Amino acid sequence: MKYCPIMFKMKLWLILLTFLGLQRAQGQIYGGSSSSYGQAIRLGLITDDETDRIRQTFEHAISVVNNELSVPLVGQTEQVAYGNSVQAFAQLCNMMQSGVGAVFGPAAKHTASHLLNACDSKDIPFVYPHLSGSVQADGFNLHPHQEDIANALYGIIKQFDWSRFIFCYESSEYLGILDHLMTLYGVKGPVIKVMRYDLNLNGNYKSVLRRIRKSEDSRIVVVGSTQGVAEILRQAQQVGIMNEDYTYVIGNLDLHTFELEEYKYSEANITGIRMFSPDQEEVRDLVERLHQELGESEPTDNGASTITMAMALTYDAVRVIAETTKHLPYQPQILNCSERHDNVQPDGSTFRNYMRSLELKEKTITGRIFFEGNVRKGFTFDVIELQTSGLVKVGTWEEGKDFEFKRPAQVINFNDIDDGSLVNKTFKVLISVATKPYASLVDSIDTLIGNNQYQGYGVDLIKELADKLGFNFTFLDGGIDYGSFNKTTNTTTGMLKEIVEGRADLAITDLTITSEREEVIDFSIPFMNLGIAILYVKPQKAPPALFSFMDPFSEEVWLYLGIAYVGVSLCFFILGRLSPTEWDNPFPCIEEPEELENQFTINNSLWFTTGALLQQGSEIAPKSLSTRTIAAIWWFFTLIMVSSYTANLAAFLTIENPTSPINSVEDLADNKEGVQYGAKRTGSTRNFFLTSEDPIYMKMNEYMTNNPSMLLDNNQDGVEKVKSGNKYAFLMESTSIEFNTVRECNLTKVGDALDEKGYGIAMVKNWPYRDKFNNALLELQEQGVLARLKNKWWNEIGAGVCSAKSSSDGPSELGVDNLSGIYAVLAVGTIISIIFSIFCWCIFVFKKAKSYEVPFCAALVEEFKIVIRFSENERALKSAQSVYSRSRNSSHSIESLKTDSDENVPADEDD
Repeated sequence: MKYCPIMFKMKLWLILLTFLGLQRAQGQIYGGSSSSYGQAIRLGLITDDETDRIRQTFEHAISVVNNELSVPLVGQTEQVAYGNSVQAFAQLCNMMQSGVGAVFGPAAKHTASHLLNACDSKDIPFVYPHLSGSVQADGFNLHPHQEDIANALYGIIKQFDWSRFIFCYESSEYLGILDHLMTLYGVKGPVIKVMRYDLNLNGNYKSVLRRIRKSEDSRIVVVGSTQGVAEILRQAQQVGIMNEDYTYVIGNLDLHTFELEEYKYSEANITGIRMFSPDQEEVRDLVERLHQELGESEPTDNGASTITMAMALTYDAVRVIAETTKHLPYQPQILNCSERHDNVQPDGSTFRNYMRSLELKEKTITGRIFFEGNVRKGFTFDVIELQTSGLVKVGTWEEGKDFEFKRPAQVINFNDIDDGSLVNKTFKVLISVATKPYASLVDSIDTLIGNNQYQGYGVDLIKELADKLGFNFTFLDGGIDYGSFNKTTNTTTGMLKEIVEGRADLAITDLTITSEREEVIDFSIPFMNLGIAILYVKPQKAPPALFSFMDPFSEEVWLYLGIAYVGVSLCFFILGRLSPTEWDNPFPCIEEPEELENQFTINNSLWFTTGALLQQGSEIAPKSLSTRTIAAIWWFFTLIMVSSYTANLAAFLTIENPTSPINSVEDLADNKEGVQYGAKRTGSTRNFFLTSEDPIYMKMNEYMTNNPSMLLDNNQDGVEKVKSGNKYAFLMESTSIEFNTVRECNLTKVGDALDEKGYGIAMVKNWPYRDKFNNALLELQEQGVLARLKNKWWNEIGAGVCSAKSSSDGPSELGVDNLSGIYAVLAVGTIISIIFSIFCWCIFVFKKAKSYEVPFCAALVEEFKIVIRFSENERALKSAQSVYSRSRNSSHSIESLKTDSDENVPADEDD
């Protein structure tokens, strides 16, 4: 029989007119009749929900908004069978004849599509609360669009860093999500294997799930209806792919309504999205209404709720209509659905368009309501994850922002813990391979795998604990980022994040116990105590100074020595002139001389004290008692001074005291002699300065904040920078400094520790085995195991180089640099003596030439020739060849010439 559309429509109208009278009596009106409410606005609900939960939500929403409205809303509900479009259309006609202002459609999408066309023809706003593949221009839908769901899935998958996964969908209407997902990835996206799980349309998905089990992919994205997604999860458990090897991302917004109790302990990773929290006030009020009217009980599982998306969107749609009536007058008219399009609802399309122009930010269940065109925007998704405690919020997706997991600390359910035995349990232990001596790779020509490839203090400590408690362990390299907790954003990083999110059980390295970290994880008792200290190069020997020979005496001693020298010399000069004994006959052969001569002239006095000071003596000998007394005192004085100088000089020249520009944290804070400093970019040391209220540490924190280049990624980089010798000090834990100074001979610790703290083993918050670990650590400490391990890795393995070198060091020999100053004095004194001698010689020649009346140059040449005759030690006073013999004054003798130097010669000296 050939199908005829016209005949089908005629039969449809006849059936509708037949049932019209019967169905009118069955209609229920919520909020009162139109006559009792006068100008009340009537809202119609055509529902195929057999549980009556949608009707209760619809009625509850109207009662809530009517408290705020001057023109109340009236609800009218009609129950229809699921998928029965004819019955639904009849109920719609019944509502039109009662003057309905807006209609809420059923869950069946095919039926809702028919009713949408009918309402569109009459300009009646039609509300449908389900996912739509296309943007309906005439319907009002608060459900997020497929593109927004695809954006949220993209953000989650990107955080998981998947390189391939399976996209499992229920029917073709969900392919829009896949299409937009592939658009986001482009040509360089991950490998996506697409599977439809409802192939036979009979609800049996096991054939598809077995294919997934046999494939190499274990990461699955599931999209579909609420019933379909819930069923595929149940069948996935039956097939055996609901375990720790599989990860599911659910693209259905009703995951919080699923029965997930049987999956919580399967260790499968299930992540999904939702639009509201069960703890919202509007949600709790609605749950209370359902409990009173239907006797429903609230779910006991954390994060679960009985409120579906359809119920939440129905509630919010009523809220939008109520808000619209506050701004736009709306009086729905009675319509006859049997008439043609010329009979429509006045202002119906205007009212619908105004609904889309509103923006609601509060008093809704699904959050902010805002439209761009016909598509809802401006909302957020809670990203939820199934844990043993239930569904836990692990992040928030917001359009236009990059999604990032912000998992809270994992909560341990102590009811699920056994008797506390650790025997045969396996823990994942994080170590930092780059941080010696706590962990490092074993140097071996063989290829090592597993735990055998690691060594270090932390590795040995875990082995000792494992031997004592009986557990197994697997080491994982956690990198150099130990992690921190941001209270503002409630996020963790590094090793802390791995523990909080359950990817590791323990972490052992130079991880400091801090109050900030203990907000999200727990620590064992400290296995090592320490404090922040300063690492710097060892004090260097100061380069020898030019006049280092003067170092044995201070400047004051040298000054007083000079004053004593001059004072004693003047005493000799004065006492010599006062003592008669010191006046001598310059010509002993003459018994009665005409004049006497005193040997203590000013020059001779200075010369005598100089000779005594230098312990060389002189030809001058005191005669009187007074001069001999002061001479004896001066000699005793010079004996003590010279002996002290000699003894101290040996020590100063052979033992050079090293000097360091910094000796305390105060020197470092003041950048003494241009010394710069820094610390590890992240970690407890940096946090110590960030949170300290001490003025010195605050000043240091400001310096490091203003000079980010001084902050390094890890401790080893800091050690290398200090070794480079560029006047850089590194702030790090004292134990790490101790380890490095034993191996790096040019490094040392400066000053005392700035604080006191300890290293502990990091573990999950409220870990049930913490006490056992603490007891085991105490036993190891009492047995001396901890001290033995530290001595092994600090002072035995790789150590001993610096101590052996220092023991062989002896007194250093004196070099030219040590004695260069005294050589300089000798050279300068010699040069001055030569210059002075030449000067006096020239004066002598000049006076002699003037006396003999000969040219100065001729006399100078002759005298120079006499000087350079090194083989002759005698000089002829008169010679026929001499230039002086031709002078008229040649009879003068050379003794008649008196120079300044001759006048200083004592009278009793022989010529």
